[in-house]
Amino acid sequence: MNVRRLIPPTAVAGAVALGLVTLSACGGISDAADKKSDGKLGVVASFYPMQYLAEQIGGGHVSVETLTKPGVEPHDLELKPRQIGRLTDADVILYLKGVQPAVDDAIQQAGVKNTVDTATLTELEEHGTEAGGHEHGHGDAAHGSEEAGHEGHDHASEAGADPHIWLDPVKYAEVAKGVGAAFEKADPAHAADYKKNTDALVKKLGDLNTAFETGLKDTTTRTFITTHAAFGYLAERYGLEQEGISGIDPEAEPSPARIRQLQDIAKQDKVGTVFFETLASDKTARTLAADTGLKTDVLDPLEGITDRSKGADYLEVMRSNLAALKKALGAK
Repeated sequence: MNVRRLIPPTAVAGAVALGLVTLSACGGISDAADKKSDGKLGVVASFYPMQYLAEQIGGGHVSVETLTKPGVEPHDLELKPRQIGRLTDADVILYLKGVQPAVDDAIQQAGVKNTVDTATLTELEEHGTEAGGHEHGHGDAAHGSEEAGHEGHDHASEAGADPHIWLDPVKYAEVAKGVGAAFEKADPAHAADYKKNTDALVKKLGDLNTAFETGLKDTTTRTFITTHAAFGYLAERYGLEQEGISGIDPEAEPSPARIRQLQDIAKQDKVGTVFFETLASDKTARTLAADTGLKTDVLDPLEGITDRSKGADYLEVMRSNLAALKKALGAK
């Protein structure tokens, strides 16, 4: 596990205090004040899935700033004092507890009234952890056990559930409704527009869900192998079996036993493709594919939009993910 995630609360608290003092001393807070002077609702989003919701629902009434810049792996984000200070000046903060420990602690210290933990807006479940591994029936070892290669702890098992809710269009729509309600409460003058924008986004997500249901209804295999187990909600929604090489933690190294198990699963379930993602190393996925004679492709967990993303926004990337799954699973 990346040691950068293990940030002691005392260290974060110290960073928060330093950030506030530094900003006060150098006048950096004035930037946030200037942004508020345009009359827009100042929203700070923790990473891309939260940013997308804020932009789609807020429209022209919000000014959105994201803590995680494009190309940065969100789990590894280290906040700068300036970013920590900006949190205290936000009108609304959108984040998803359990994804970014450093952000979670900083937000708690900021004490902003309209702070929305989107994990509370839908029901979270466990996927790919010791308690919630797949009951796929391959071999004697559970896929989430140490023997299967999910060694150590990951952010989801520490938080108690899989946080990747945005990869399920149905759950993401539930979250969108909650965010819309939060915007209406924070800015009543534009409540009607927020409601309209929320309804429009929920409809788009409903259409996306229909596309996934239709596209993945009839396939040659129901199993897919991916770099890390971010797609548990998506797999459950559409009756698929996700096999993560490194578990929910994208940087966990799989054991030799896990690699052997995946090779067996690939043969038994007629898996033809190993997926890697845009923000984590593809070395293990490519090695596994080469050793088993499989193809590789991208399945984007949408934790950030980069030049490698097959699409410019959430909906485009999700439709690219659907196309990749249909091809890999042999959709008819």
